[in-house]
Amino acid sequence: MLLGIDLGTSSVKAVLFDPDSVQIVASAAHEYPIYHPMPDRAEQNPDDWWNATVNAVRQAITRAGRSDVQAIGLCGQMHGVTLLNAKKKPIGNSIIWADQRSAAETRQLIERFGAENYTQITGTLPAAGFMVSTLAWMQKHDRKTLESARCVLLPKDVIRLMLTGEVATDISDASATGMFDVLVKTWSAEIIHELDLPRSLFPPALESAAVAGSLTAKAAAALGLKTGIPVVAGCADQPAQALANGLIAPGRASITIGSGGQVFTPVLPLVNGSISLKTDSRLHVFNHAVPGVWYILGAILSAGLSLRWLRDLFKTDYATLSAEAASVPAGANGLIFLPYLSGERTPHMDAHARGGFIGLTAIHGRGHLARAIMEGVAFAMHEALDISLGLGGQVDRVITAGGGAESDVWRHILADVLNVPLQKSLLTESTGIGAALLAGIGAGVYKNAESAAATAAYGEITEPDANLHAYYVNLYREYQSLYPRLKDNFHRLAELE
Repeated sequence: MLLGIDLGTSSVKAVLFDPDSVQIVASAAHEYPIYHPMPDRAEQNPDDWWNATVNAVRQAITRAGRSDVQAIGLCGQMHGVTLLNAKKKPIGNSIIWADQRSAAETRQLIERFGAENYTQITGTLPAAGFMVSTLAWMQKHDRKTLESARCVLLPKDVIRLMLTGEVATDISDASATGMFDVLVKTWSAEIIHELDLPRSLFPPALESAAVAGSLTAKAAAALGLKTGIPVVAGCADQPAQALANGLIAPGRASITIGSGGQVFTPVLPLVNGSISLKTDSRLHVFNHAVPGVWYILGAILSAGLSLRWLRDLFKTDYATLSAEAASVPAGANGLIFLPYLSGERTPHMDAHARGGFIGLTAIHGRGHLARAIMEGVAFAMHEALDISLGLGGQVDRVITAGGGAESDVWRHILADVLNVPLQKSLLTESTGIGAALLAGIGAGVYKNAESAAATAAYGEITEPDANLHAYYVNLYREYQSLYPRLKDNFHRLAELE
């Protein structure tokens, strides 16, 4: 079997994948908390990640009734910062992608470099929660901790360190830090110098399918596996789902509703035989896990997290919320939700954006709130898709993935809002499978990314309803008008937090 470990924002998932039958043998997940010591903070404990990984892998092995793992791959949440001391131990909590404390430093970075120059280097403007912004914040507000660090790692790389004892990252994950030159595939000396940081702080960046180490005896004992299993570098979560869903060349796009929401469009940035990237400050252009391929990413911060907030608030479950949302008419009886619970990226790039229910009355109940959240997230994804296609060109297929796509009502809302047919990925654990496929490439099970991506499987197509789309067109206009009207209010309220 191939083991894929997906370190998400809400939980870690362990997927045991059989390349012969092209089936998941078993999977398991284990949740962990996000800590919010202040309203603009989002942190996680690396020990929680590792303990959850051990529990998930052991549970998956128990469910499979076998432990013959040939190789291990990883993927995970992007952008975050974990500092290591000289003994390769984490220093305090990790600051994850949803953290918004570095809003001021983000603006200052753009002013220092210039938006066009910065984007040409990194494929993106910096955003609050990116590694570059968090490190810039630490330079100003927590310099003592930063100076004690000997290495900085992205989240999934912490798990690989625990598995192998080796410090490294991969090109796809590094490219999403705002500190990486996406054309030459190396850490940007210009940005590192400007931030007055030592180059030694940044780990080697390997190709995603490269073997980065082998399972140590200590890690093997904890997981219930054999010592010496090869562990590949892995990749960021979005390239992982893209590999699993066959998105390794232009012509297709995916829409993922996980904790955040992502629009993923592969591109080959070749012009007259040389590499040339087109960029847009509202989007990100990063390196794919597939060598020689880049991708355009439109990202919103609180997609599934918005529904999770409602679930936790009412102490209920997702199935109940989906059923109640399905019983409410389109438009939720005049209720619109702005999904800016953690600020927003595409298209606003505003750490001080704030969420809200607009149009709330005494007639609205929990089902209305749930439907408004689903519609608000769909509107946000609509904005991201439109901008992505404007930069990367049209596509002939849109694949849906992530936990949100498992909800029939949410998937239909998304199709009606976008007015495009959506083909559901049959891979319920697409990120974990993508990580497993990378392990298979590294171990020689697959010849290359193309042969691994051939395992992709698609299911039903959700067609848009023309009448509902016509209704949503007007509601979408109302949605788009709200942020410009409320932006100043959001910023003033953020100062009071």
